[in-house]
Amino acid sequence: MGWLRTGVRAAGRGMARFALGPVELLACAAQLLAIAATCIGLIFLFPVAVERSRAVAGLARRLASSWSAVPVAAPYRLRPQAVRGPDDRFHAPDGSTYPTARTASMGMHSRWIWTDPATWRDLLWSVIDPVVGGALAVAPAALMASGVAAIVLRPWSWLLPLGVLGVLAGIAIAPRMLLLHGHWTRLLLAPASPAAAERGANRRRWFGAGLLAAFRCMTLGVLSALAIPQFLTCFVAVVAAGPVVAMWVLAWARWLPNLFRQLATVWSGIELPEPYLSTPRMSDISGDQQVSSTTWWAGFAARARTMWFDPSTWRDLLWLACQPFAGAPLFLPVAMIGYGIWGLTLPVLEVPLSGKISPWYGEAFGSGWAALLAGPLLTVAGLALAPPLLRLHGRWLTLLLRPTARASLLAEREQLTARVEQLTETRTAATDTLTAELRRIERDLHDGAQARMVAVGMTLGAAEALIDSDPAAAKNLVAQAKNASEAALAELRGLVRGIHPPVLAERGLVDAVRALALDSPIPVQVDADVGGPVAAPVESALYFAVAEALTNAVRHSGADHIRIGLRHTDTLLRITVQDNGAGGADATRGSGLSGIERRLGSFDGRVGVDSPPGGPTLVTMELPTVQAR
Repeated sequence: MGWLRTGVRAAGRGMARFALGPVELLACAAQLLAIAATCIGLIFLFPVAVERSRAVAGLARRLASSWSAVPVAAPYRLRPQAVRGPDDRFHAPDGSTYPTARTASMGMHSRWIWTDPATWRDLLWSVIDPVVGGALAVAPAALMASGVAAIVLRPWSWLLPLGVLGVLAGIAIAPRMLLLHGHWTRLLLAPASPAAAERGANRRRWFGAGLLAAFRCMTLGVLSALAIPQFLTCFVAVVAAGPVVAMWVLAWARWLPNLFRQLATVWSGIELPEPYLSTPRMSDISGDQQVSSTTWWAGFAARARTMWFDPSTWRDLLWLACQPFAGAPLFLPVAMIGYGIWGLTLPVLEVPLSGKISPWYGEAFGSGWAALLAGPLLTVAGLALAPPLLRLHGRWLTLLLRPTARASLLAEREQLTARVEQLTETRTAATDTLTAELRRIERDLHDGAQARMVAVGMTLGAAEALIDSDPAAAKNLVAQAKNASEAALAELRGLVRGIHPPVLAERGLVDAVRALALDSPIPVQVDADVGGPVAAPVESALYFAVAEALTNAVRHSGADHIRIGLRHTDTLLRITVQDNGAGGADATRGSGLSGIERRLGSFDGRVGVDSPPGGPTLVTMELPTVQAR
């Protein structure tokens, strides 16, 4: 009778497993609602719903292991932990940075849930298992129940043998159906093999790329509709309004073409620089109340003339007229996806719940089964169409929004003119800096070392006069002359260090910066990856720039930790000085940062300052340079 006991127990376990189906559906509904809430900004709900739903999937794995003897391991990734860095920020393993421990925990927890493939396998399982797994689990018990009903209701009829056969068949197949249910559970809830994981990743990337491209197509379509009122406004301003209003409107209307150029660069991978010869700045003209009307009109006429004869102005106007027609097909992927899901597939699935279908809602060619087949196909076609349609729209933008050959030549000429002006300014600044440095050296020599050497000579002369009559006094004078010569030597060494520090000449930029860090009263961390010697003029300029930035941080920031980073690429040397002080540094207020800009400007260097109130402060210095040979 062991087989009878085993079969009845397996059938009971199948019934218990079938009862878990409604719980799985509730977990699925909770996750879908959380995803919908994420679309309106409630991003914290989905991770919570997923973690609660994982308890249901974990119970299914344990039941498969204990009841079906099919071990199913948990497939979830390990939860990442944030590491607190020396800048008091929390760094995630993926490179993300968070200001506090709480934001780090929330951000990493959300990313962990969203990017784990097991999250979506669990969601798929909670949708399919109540149907497929439920049928496998309840089949033996249903067969046994039908046999018992035949025996009880018609005990003397011909159904009696069938009833007995049904009960025995249910008992016989129950262990095998329970084992089959365990294998079914492992199919979706066990860790995927490397090959399956790679295929799943490829499918997810394809689905994500299609969905993102469809959303971008819809966004471009909505923005294309804005071209209609903008074109009408520009047309009326050019035809009916005066030149002042027309130039204002045409200057204002450039924001939409520029936006499409930026989106084409980011979304379609097609570089579309701004083709304008010069951007009118009407606010600069009207903002100066001291300018006479003649000067105002002269400046306005120059800007208006440049804009009027700029071919890009009229190409933008033509693009505004054509873009609404070119943007209309961009709604096609979203329409295909939306109609395939909500217009064909879901209405058919709602028929058992008293749903109604119509020729355009739940039916295709007069058949609900055709709609159930056409809906997913239409959705997949929309996802496949979106990326090439987005690239095709980017090529369309190049026809009118890319600079023409004449505009490129004129823009290149303007860039060369601006470059010549910049070089003239930097040369003047370098000459002024050199002159001021020579005057400082001359002043320091005249007022410092030279005066001390004259005093040494006079003291030695007096000692020479007293050496026979008063040897003790002469000895004291010689000692004074010795001290004065040592002080003069120290001043000369300081002067040499101000011109070109010996440590810089002997050991290079990295060790010279480390020497500055050792002399700082605040702990300084130096991270250097230069890779070789740097050209001497660039090395000297950067050394003094770092010294100035470090001095500013020590004097004004109130920081207790400073970090200096040096990185060298093929053509760029970047140095960063970061402190955790009070912030609020501004290079425009005539601080030491403006001196750094002037020093590096002679080498086409750039200085960036990021110093919000409350800190931290980050000073970035970049020089286009090559390593010394």
